[in-house]
Amino acid sequence: MFSRSLALLGLAAASGATLTSSLLDTADSVLTEFRSAVLNDTGIRYVKNSGVCETTPGVEQISGYIDVGTNMSMWFWFFESRNEPETAPFTLWLNGGPGCSSMIGLFQEHGPCLVNADANSTYLNPYSWNNVSNMIYIDQPIGTGFSYGTDTANSTVAAAGPVWTAFQVLFESGLFSKYASREFVYGTESYGGHYGPAFTTYFDQQNAKIASAHLPVVTGVPITVAALLINNGWIDPLIQNEAYLTFAQNAPGYGQLLSNETLKNISAALYDEGGCVDQEKACYAAGNLNASADTVCLNADNYCGNYVFSPAVGNYDPYDLRQNSTAAFPPEYYVTYLQNPAIQKKIGAQVKYEECPDAPYYEMDNTGDDAKTLLPQLGALANSGLRILIWAGDTDIICNWVGGHEAILAMDWYGNETLHNTPLTNMTLDDEPIAQIQNVDNFTFARLFGAGHEVAAFQPKAALAIFTQVIAKEPLHSV
Repeated sequence: MFSRSLALLGLAAASGATLTSSLLDTADSVLTEFRSAVLNDTGIRYVKNSGVCETTPGVEQISGYIDVGTNMSMWFWFFESRNEPETAPFTLWLNGGPGCSSMIGLFQEHGPCLVNADANSTYLNPYSWNNVSNMIYIDQPIGTGFSYGTDTANSTVAAAGPVWTAFQVLFESGLFSKYASREFVYGTESYGGHYGPAFTTYFDQQNAKIASAHLPVVTGVPITVAALLINNGWIDPLIQNEAYLTFAQNAPGYGQLLSNETLKNISAALYDEGGCVDQEKACYAAGNLNASADTVCLNADNYCGNYVFSPAVGNYDPYDLRQNSTAAFPPEYYVTYLQNPAIQKKIGAQVKYEECPDAPYYEMDNTGDDAKTLLPQLGALANSGLRILIWAGDTDIICNWVGGHEAILAMDWYGNETLHNTPLTNMTLDDEPIAQIQNVDNFTFARLFGAGHEVAAFQPKAALAIFTQVIAKEPLHSV
């Protein structure tokens, strides 16, 4: 599914690690290499200030590869904050899929530039999130986007380790060590409803091991996620599959989407004996620990996809109900741009760009990962007091806001009852309603008006305002 979507100097010096520079085949760019002295077969190969995308004077950018293991090269693109980079947070953005490139977020949503219709030039994005934060976009799992090599991620949990390793290497290097002490913000979307809770939980577990010296590498750098933002996330498949019917019956603000006959068929596929709900419950009961459980979950995912999701979408664009299946927004100009050999040389890319290749998707899909719930992990994070924003554009079908809202209402955490008793209230920007919101302590839910699956593509000004409030540790409020 596309983006469910079917859619650092102190440690380097201490360790004796070195930086070596060489002029390689990257047009006018200098490709610099750092090899880790702590983790075997890891390092960074990068280009600084390629002149591509971010052209704001004085704002640094770095693009290239983090080698996270033997034949495992993970693409990254970093942009310094346009304002107060010395103190601004450090934000990671990961798109979903599974297996969809984070260049989607960079070039279609909230990166420093957007690509013109000629697919050969860019213009600055005034609503880029690097207005207020240092931003890093990473293509993962391996094989996604510009990443290349051996993909070992056959589940959400398995995908967390290489991303953790990537930041260990980044923070070991003199290039990124200064960001290790910054507030670490994690933004994601769609299948990020799986990635977000799982990766944050994994980071917390690794931090605990470092603190107790149980890691083989006791010099590991703790990575404490200060805020988690999940946009149109695929969190709990049981609840969100049921919401395909609820949303099609009456999409708030847009009415009934499908015929009564189609709705009846979807209802039967959900609730008849052996249907989607029964199969999802069987998947949840099977757990995540063996191949037979994977088969149960894969069967559930295939059934629900064929007989619930597909008919619920019908002839609509699954990412924006206002468009049909041949939707043109957001445009794909950036793909052609990134496949231009001249651009690839400038930024240091070594392979042809693929937005959502099949291989990493099926590596996860074949284990039934899509049908498994991450709601318990999200609930535990909310219970810990982590700042969390669950937000969704209200014209998205595939990860619609109704299903996302029902999922968080079912979440087991100390604020459950309060959240149920907190009404959705309007948030305005320049006196115009942009969202309905619920704030409970550090947890917020927001429904964004007139936005599809990629919220910041449809409502860039509103998305930046909300992102700015979250990283400023403010409950969402009108401005």
